[in-house]
Amino acid sequence: MKDVASLSREEAKVELARLAKVLHSADKAYFQEDAPERTDADYDSLKRRNAEIEQRFPDLKRYDSPSEQVGSAPSEGFQKVRHSIPMLSLENAFDESDVTEFDRSIRKFLGMSDDDPLAYTAEPKIDGLSLSLRYEDGQLVHAATRGDGTIGEDVTANALTIKDIPARIKSAPALLEVRGEVYMSHEDFSALNARQAEQDDKTFANPRNAAAGSLRQLDSRITAKRPLRFFAYAWGTVSEALADTQEGAINRLKGFGFATNPLMTLCNGTSDVVAHYRRIEEMRATLNYDIDGVVYKVNDLGLQTRLGFRTTTPRWAVAHKFPAELAWTQLDVIDIQVGRTGALSPVARLRPVTVGGVVVSNATLHNEDYIAGHDASGGKIRDGKDIRAGDWVQIYRAGDVIPKVADVDLSKRPKGAKPYEFPEECPVCGSPAIREEGDAVRRCTGGLVCRAQAVEKLKHFVSRGAFDIEGLGAKQVEDFHCRGWIAELADIFLLEERDRASEKRLKDQEGWGDKSADKLFLAINERKRIDFHRFLFSLGIRHLGEAAAKDLARHFNDWSPLAAAAIDAAKEPAMDDASQAALDGSPAWKEFLSIDGVGRTLVRSLVLTMDQEAERDSIERLAKHLEIVPPDVQSSDSPVAGKAIVFTGTLSRMTRNEAKARAEALGARVSGSVSAKTDLVVAGPGAGSKVKKATELGVETIDEDDWLALIGDA
Repeated sequence: MKDVASLSREEAKVELARLAKVLHSADKAYFQEDAPERTDADYDSLKRRNAEIEQRFPDLKRYDSPSEQVGSAPSEGFQKVRHSIPMLSLENAFDESDVTEFDRSIRKFLGMSDDDPLAYTAEPKIDGLSLSLRYEDGQLVHAATRGDGTIGEDVTANALTIKDIPARIKSAPALLEVRGEVYMSHEDFSALNARQAEQDDKTFANPRNAAAGSLRQLDSRITAKRPLRFFAYAWGTVSEALADTQEGAINRLKGFGFATNPLMTLCNGTSDVVAHYRRIEEMRATLNYDIDGVVYKVNDLGLQTRLGFRTTTPRWAVAHKFPAELAWTQLDVIDIQVGRTGALSPVARLRPVTVGGVVVSNATLHNEDYIAGHDASGGKIRDGKDIRAGDWVQIYRAGDVIPKVADVDLSKRPKGAKPYEFPEECPVCGSPAIREEGDAVRRCTGGLVCRAQAVEKLKHFVSRGAFDIEGLGAKQVEDFHCRGWIAELADIFLLEERDRASEKRLKDQEGWGDKSADKLFLAINERKRIDFHRFLFSLGIRHLGEAAAKDLARHFNDWSPLAAAAIDAAKEPAMDDASQAALDGSPAWKEFLSIDGVGRTLVRSLVLTMDQEAERDSIERLAKHLEIVPPDVQSSDSPVAGKAIVFTGTLSRMTRNEAKARAEALGARVSGSVSAKTDLVVAGPGAGSKVKKATELGVETIDEDDWLALIGDA
């Protein structure tokens, strides 16, 4: 498999779509059903690949990106608890270079040099179930699982049966929310499984499953019989600060009577944290509980506050995970799959093999260069070894929806095995499959004539990140398309009307009935009201990911002005003939490129889409069935909520990234260039043309001190 640095944009987009599907399924199995379908190492490797691709192609980030998700929806069997501060997940690091990059990004965000001291705490990452404990006047009032990060399950009665969790604590702040991990020791796990077997009850696959299943019992008497433990490692809402440092706060929790991990230590810089990681890795087999890595946190709580949070992760912490596993098996045959944008994606069909506790039968092969043993620039992959049917291959469960081929054993290659010839025609519709210059992917030119592309486009439309229509998934879409019921996106919203006029009613088909059919039509009707950014993402426009969809939605606010701008941009000289400089200078292109996070490649894709009459008409037919909801403007007391802001020049009291993050957190839209739609320019020393442009347009310009005073950070 080609590494992330060599991926084309289309390869990246296809991989992100597949990663989202598999990781969402894994989250549900792990967090909601307590029955993980993947090993931790496998899951982590998938998320790592997802994060690396999103970092390289930020505009491809999906609305339903796994990096935007925390846990899974809470079970219906428990009362719901809304976390006053979301319980977020952590970014992952997998090697020393990732740890170095984590440190570098923090220093860059804070404007620190490489020589400035920066201390971290390092502690084992427990493989258990996250739990929040809320104490009021020292009394435990409720305990809640993480759930989806915002809403968890009320398991107070069960938590009170765990000996490490005090019902009452002395000398605590009036309000104290303690966060930590519920787990089960190896000894207790073995004893529990032995008892379960003796009683002919269900045994558990591993301590994590046992802990999660025990804590989430509807009958607390069952939980009381289970040997659960609890490590405290963080806090949520508090009425007063616990300390000035992470280390001090954890010691304070320990003083309240909570068990904290004795292996947590204070480290000075990345060399110290990695050294501690190695020590813990060596101890891993001797510990009496499961861990899957080491967590590093910035020790200074003041710096943690400045660093703040991304959508689902804090900037000031990272989980350095332990490595995944490898296995050898035989490759039987290479198949070709055709994606939504026509990409021909080769897949290795394998003799099933267990890798890290999961049975693997497929591996991604990405493109013809990857199979041939080189990247798009001719550089060697796997030391230049090509891949052929019959080869014995090493499978590495890391970084893709399905595993990748890490190596080929040429000594076991069958005699007469021939190099794989990549098809030059689409295997689905027979149309020419063209590889454009500079693109690593070969694509079917059949467009919507190609059944595979049409079906994949429809599947994307109903996916979780797009319209997310309950009861209308990939299987149903494929079935309805085969029956001729839906050929384009708008047809989905005509299903009920056509069904009532048809002799072949949906309710009469195998697997359907009155209730299920009515439920589907209700779900479709409920999605006629859709957020603008989700509508944009659902269209499946090449290079248009979740992040860029949000940026475009905030800028244009509605579909009509965006479509008009794209049509105007398409009226420029033919893009294949015009220089990029000429296009950039046109008013329509300048407006698109002024949007922070929107680049030329995406604009070109948008313009090409709207310049195709059939595609444009198809979107317009869809839009007629919908109420497209403009982006919400943050309702807060902030005077910058909903305003378009441009930062220019040098900021002395915060970095540009820090200023942007703070502005967006207050509901502002940050742009990279000044236009008539700009509300405010914040200018530091060295500001030039943007201030001049603001003056010409009559846009208010202030300095950094005035900006901080405006937002209340002076």
